[in-house]
Amino acid sequence: MLRLSLLAAFGCSISPALAAPVAGDADSPVPTVTVKNGTFSGIHSQSYNQDYFLGMPYSQKAVRFAQAEPLNSTWEGVKEATAYPRHCIGYGGDEVGYELSEDCLYLNVVRPAGISETADLPVAVWIHGGGLFMGGSADKRYNMSFMVESSVKQGTPMIGVSLNYRLSAFGFLASKEAVDAGVTNIGFHDQRLALRWVNENIAAFGGSPKKVTIFGESSGAESVHAQVFAFNGRDDGLFRGAMAQSGFGQSIFRFRGGFNDTVKRQETFDSLVTNVTSCASTVGTADAIPCLRNAPFEEINHALNGTIAGPWAPAFDGDFFADYPVNQLNNGKFPKIPILIGENTDEGSAFGVGRGPNGGPINTDADFEWAIKNGLVGSQAAEASGKSIDVLTSELMALYPNIQSVGIPSMASWPEVINASTKGVEQLGLQYRRGCALYGDVMMHYARRRANIAWAKAGLPSWSFRFDVTTPGSPGSVSATHFQEVAYVFNNLNGDGYTEDQKPFPADAPGIATNRDLAFTISSAWINFVTGLDPNGDNVKPAWPKYDLAAGGGAGQNMVFAVEGEGSHVEIDDYRAEAMNWMIENSLTVFGA
Repeated sequence: MLRLSLLAAFGCSISPALAAPVAGDADSPVPTVTVKNGTFSGIHSQSYNQDYFLGMPYSQKAVRFAQAEPLNSTWEGVKEATAYPRHCIGYGGDEVGYELSEDCLYLNVVRPAGISETADLPVAVWIHGGGLFMGGSADKRYNMSFMVESSVKQGTPMIGVSLNYRLSAFGFLASKEAVDAGVTNIGFHDQRLALRWVNENIAAFGGSPKKVTIFGESSGAESVHAQVFAFNGRDDGLFRGAMAQSGFGQSIFRFRGGFNDTVKRQETFDSLVTNVTSCASTVGTADAIPCLRNAPFEEINHALNGTIAGPWAPAFDGDFFADYPVNQLNNGKFPKIPILIGENTDEGSAFGVGRGPNGGPINTDADFEWAIKNGLVGSQAAEASGKSIDVLTSELMALYPNIQSVGIPSMASWPEVINASTKGVEQLGLQYRRGCALYGDVMMHYARRRANIAWAKAGLPSWSFRFDVTTPGSPGSVSATHFQEVAYVFNNLNGDGYTEDQKPFPADAPGIATNRDLAFTISSAWINFVTGLDPNGDNVKPAWPKYDLAAGGGAGQNMVFAVEGEGSHVEIDDYRAEAMNWMIENSLTVFGA
């Protein structure tokens, strides 16, 4: 088993396609299912009364830097589907403890036991997050058993599916050479092929190909967005609904100028080619990608583990992404399906740190100005908008003033007036709240609101949420930050996949029963949407209204999930309205989204 550089440092290894088998119940009958290409045997779990079919291929064996191809062969006999697949090659903390492989295009199905092929059950397809550079379907935090079990107890059984897709440079080359070769957005194409496999085969498991809902978080939510808006919003009938946690409405902001910044994408690709010894001579030529395809993995891994870690971002290629999100939203170029989308109150505490000069904190107005000019507003934005960089920067600085009471985290969730004596101020910065508000809105909040507005104007049902819980063990300085809602959605009360110090529902935490109750409510709402295309039900209180622009005099409504104060409640979606209206109006010219 090969171990390589930083992958080894992260506790990862490069391996064959499948991990160790999942233990089933020895005395249980072995479930089998026959799909279009052959028969699989899975595992029966008596404890959950579920059948698991794990590590099933949805494509031919992946070819590096090439689009995946559908399965085109059959087999005789029975193949085991008893082990989660290795993660695709990635670089980051989500790979810790998981084995990795380039041969990684597999998916998993978890179903209630005892159902027939004619059960026609709704299906939830999970697309994992991880910045498009790490993660995988074997991650225990995304265990579908809890949601499937809850769906049965609610009397609305469903099937859960999770999938792998290629990551980092392996999944998201973005350069002229990649566009010309038709190998951009490989990871998103992988997901699309997996959804086609589900469409063609899920009936054999007792699922309905006409009742599929896709859902994901962070870059998984970005992936949900990508599938909804793919091919100029073409509806291929692969899903009837979509749910997205923190990342819907745009390709998450990675480059200043978004899709418009082709220069940085090209520089990143050229740096990779230059640092792969076997291919250095092919920089700037059509031979670069074929060379990378055949180069020793060790050379590519060494380059990606060095200074060429990315970001590797989705590309505007006129194919998978045929237009900008704002244009598609304004022109109704998206499937006419219901959506449930939202984000966490304090997303910016995950994205606003280290935005000052030299990767440092934001302490002064000058630091904040530097963060905007070097992270958000460049010459492309000035040229496209007709405003100078200084004018655009001044407008954003005015919209996000250095007033702690209007920044995030809020004074209610973290009642600390940041000053020179504040613990951790050296890392956070004196204008921490200001930077967090700006970057949280750019990365997550404004695009979600823009999407809800577009759905409402099109007369389509959508629901919006704001998760407002500082989870047990999280410091007040991050409050309801990115990713914290995931354990609630999956009803992962045991904290499977979390380290001991990050368990989301520790038994000895004050008020933990309220948090557990909220997890039940949130998970129930997600199940309700999968099974009935509406999050409301007996287990969801208060009632969750559709996003209706008439409700708030031009603004819709959010469900706020909370445990403090009045608990969960409905609010008018007008927080930081002036600032986010500016972002919506300038999204194409400034953010390339």
